[in-house]
Amino acid sequence: MISDEELIRRATQVINPRRLSPSVEVGGVGSALITDNGNVYVGVCIDTGSSLGFCAEHNAVGSMITHGENKIISIVAVNWDKNIIAPCGRCRELIYQIDAANSETRVLLRNGRVVRLKELLPER
Repeated sequence: MISDEELIRRATQVINPRRLSPSVEVGGVGSALITDNGNVYVGVCIDTGSSLGFCAEHNAVGSMITHGENKIISIVAVNWDKNIIAPCGRCRELIYQIDAANSETRVLLRNGRVVRLKELLPER
């Protein structure tokens, strides 16, 4: 398994904020996750003027699912200022719904804090 620092580095590596069109910006947030098989998947956010975009965590999860995996050991998201940010409620719910065992996913937060996904989804 890779270290938390390496997972953060992988998320930071994919950050590349840019405008694709007048209504679409991408790459302001990067995410990386590691699966129970030891594979790392990354993604960036897609922000649209019509709310059709999605978070970097969704993108990383989509890559993982595309490759036939669904169990996440750890996940992190990093914004353009290189600050670690917590997953939004939609991301938390997606991670849980793809596999209930993901309630034990380690979520990396600011200042070296690490919590289990179930702590971010209380009283599910």
